[in-house]
Amino acid sequence: MTTSTISETDPTEIDTTQTVARPDRETELSRKRDQISEELQAIAETMRLSTDKVTELERDIAELNKTTETLKSALIESAARRKENERRIAEGEKRLAEIGLKSDAIRASFRERRDVLAEVLAALQRMGRNPPPALLVSPEDALASVRTAILLGAVVPGVRAETERLAADLKELIDLRNQGTREMESLVAAIASQQEEERRMDLLIAENDRLNRTNSLQLQAERKQAEELAARAANMEGLIQSLEDEIASVRDAAEMARLEEERRARMTEEQRQRARDLAASGLPDKNRIAPAYPFSELRQKLELPTTGDIVRRYGDPDGTGHEAQGMVIASSPGSIVTAPADGWVVFAGQFRSYGQMIILNTGEGYHMVLSGMDRVNTSQGKFVLSGEPLAVMGEKRVASATALALETNRPTLYIELRKDGKPVDSRPWWNEDESGKAQNDT
Repeated sequence: MTTSTISETDPTEIDTTQTVARPDRETELSRKRDQISEELQAIAETMRLSTDKVTELERDIAELNKTTETLKSALIESAARRKENERRIAEGEKRLAEIGLKSDAIRASFRERRDVLAEVLAALQRMGRNPPPALLVSPEDALASVRTAILLGAVVPGVRAETERLAADLKELIDLRNQGTREMESLVAAIASQQEEERRMDLLIAENDRLNRTNSLQLQAERKQAEELAARAANMEGLIQSLEDEIASVRDAAEMARLEEERRARMTEEQRQRARDLAASGLPDKNRIAPAYPFSELRQKLELPTTGDIVRRYGDPDGTGHEAQGMVIASSPGSIVTAPADGWVVFAGQFRSYGQMIILNTGEGYHMVLSGMDRVNTSQGKFVLSGEPLAVMGEKRVASATALALETNRPTLYIELRKDGKPVDSRPWWNEDESGKAQNDT
């Protein structure tokens, strides 16, 4: 298994092509990573789960206790494993890109020093063919021996230094190749694990849909009504208002959010603290129908909905001469998108230049907007838990107003937080540490 980052040529073969100007390191790292990502996708397309593994997964799903609670728990656990695999793959791509850049730098150094290295190799060759005369063996060549010794005294240290540097560079190049091979083997294993988890999630979603099929006709009618409202809405604020006014399930969800806020408002501080302690002592009830915590208490606790790199934040230039109203994450193709917090789905579908979009009512007047996905696996009016899978990213960036002027072709997820209808900076809510484990149900 090889990658474009690790040369298959003999490391002792020094490239003598002309040195070209190289772009800055960040751009080159991004280019190299995209190249590796495409290679991994090609590898993934050739890999398939074995029949035995598919049968085992189907048997596991068949043995599940088919209730909404158990299916939600299984979906959340599957999504967490899938995101962990995506993190491993993304980090592996970065490491391989770093290895590739280091290898390229060594080869560039060889090209830049090719004249010096040629002289060193020639000097070593000449010394091997014409060794200095031995003084004790040939006394008549004493003067030549002294002259040769003086010359070698001046030249040999420089030759030795260049020889040692060349040997060190060649050793590092070989070590980088071996490191890249090990990294690629680890990535292939992660891809296999990812494919298994994708299959498990597909089976779980299908089973969950089958369980909820009793309301499918009503759901189809409401989805059609929502699409009609989206086509007429002038902006997102108007869309949310019309949905909560005209669609029964969304109106009921909004009413449940309002009643939950009233219930919390009537609680004493002692009762609130007891509720916090209870939730913090273990996982909140997976069968709950209201958020485990008030949204305002979740600052620095939410996990980002998908893995990837943040390429735009709230307030950055958005490419249209305005400031961005939300943040953008460049993810990997096919990445899972999960609910960042408990909430009710206000909208799930296509909306103007946003593309496929999901709006969550997270309570206390807050709405979380997610857009840029390829496939949405939820529906309006549904209550979802933090970490529950909602959608899947596509293979490449969706052309949309929120993705203008982005220097990436990777799929991008747009995230916007709204308070009482107005966009606000979501940064205080995200836990962006390396573990990425924080959720509002842990």
